Amino acid sequence: MGVESEPDTPETGPPAGSSIEPADAIGMDRAIQEARAAEQHGDVPIGAAIVRRGEVIAAGGNRRELDRDPTAHAEVIAIRAAAEALGGWRLPATTLYVTLEPCAMCAGAIVLARIPRVVFGAPDPKAGAAGSVMDLLDEPAMNHRPEVVGGFRAGECSALLTAFFATRR
Repeated sequence: MGVESEPDTPETGPPAGSSIEPADAIGMDRAIQEARAAEQHGDVPIGAAIVRRGEVIAAGGNRRELDRDPTAHAEVIAIRAAAEALGGWRLPATTLYVTLEPCAMCAGAIVLARIPRVVFGAPDPKAGAAGSVMDLLDEPAMNHRPEVVGGFRAGECSALLTAFFATRR
């Protein structure tokens, strides 16, 4: 558990010591697609996808501005859709992919949904709850601690955010 902080690059591949799996590209591709869709309706471009046995079962992008809902984060949208798809609140044998390190609220939802594995792109030095600011996903007091892989395609995920905020400043 814990976060791998060095981003992957075309030259070096995934971060050293990470447990990147061959199917991870499918999940992150969909998360990036969802992030781009979120940007189209004025939300911060963050996307998430949940994969089970190599198949995307749910996905979502930020909808806070669109829905005027402070809880409409990409991870929460995807978790709700996955619970609906699987017919229960526990999400066994799944991996959550998200373009930005989960915040405390989303980390709590990940724990509550019992998601066994989380792969995120860009670290979040202001609100990251998977190792950057705090590490709720590796907190011994929690009843569930998923495997966490950070920095997967971090450059690509960071670029989405950088470009978005550059147009607003």
